[in-house]
Amino acid sequence: MNLLLETAITAALKAGEEILRIYHNPESDFGIEHKADNSPLTVADRKSNEIIIDYLTTTSYPVISEENKAIAFEIRRQWKTVWIIDPLDGTKEFIKRNGEFTVNIALVRNGTPVLGVIYIPVRKTLYYGCENKAFRVEHVVYSPDLDFSKIQEKALCLPVGHPGSSCIVVASRSHMSSETEKFIDELRLQKGKVELTSIGSSIKICLVAEGSADIYPRFAPTMEWDTAAGHAIAKAAGKEIYQMDGITPLAYNKENLLNPWFVVK
Repeated sequence: MNLLLETAITAALKAGEEILRIYHNPESDFGIEHKADNSPLTVADRKSNEIIIDYLTTTSYPVISEENKAIAFEIRRQWKTVWIIDPLDGTKEFIKRNGEFTVNIALVRNGTPVLGVIYIPVRKTLYYGCENKAFRVEHVVYSPDLDFSKIQEKALCLPVGHPGSSCIVVASRSHMSSETEKFIDELRLQKGKVELTSIGSSIKICLVAEGSADIYPRFAPTMEWDTAAGHAIAKAAGKEIYQMDGITPLAYNKENLLNPWFVVK
């Protein structure tokens, strides 16, 4: 597992480096296109996807990516172990230049995420988790001779918790739904004091995993690549992503790659 984790971390950091090169280029118009669902796609998405797949093809496992999602289920159903990646999660935040976007890489076995890496390029913050251990590392960037022992030395074990007695709810920066607002109102009735934090991309799952937020409700469409890496990190930190019954975890490499509504806690 260590070699797979190191491969995923290297891929995420290298992809993050390329994303930032495009992000900070004043001449770049990001090459924005729109997919069938009208969500944006940029040259950074495509470049990041290429880099990550180049790294992951050195392993023995196939890849499901937002950019190659058309693979038939008849083929995918035979994949017991598979990488699920989002080369640039939070494309809308990338275009807004608010820094709230991530690189997501997960390894899934029999429908369950077992390894997850999330990198926030602008903050140079790395989250990773596997085998019931989750970590956050600050000030991490790609280099050709990455020293993983030094990364581990700097890593903070998750969760760390948050001060205060209020319930901290994290919600989407760009996809707040009326159902989510109703859920938060009901929480206020149950918990009393509720604080709301809005932020983009899979950072929301990371905040719950590290303990700086208590709950993340998502009652709007997401895809498996939006959650798989965060799910692995949350599980490794002792948290879970439940469907609306509060019992059943999200599953992956389904026939339909669309997630049901969920709550991270």
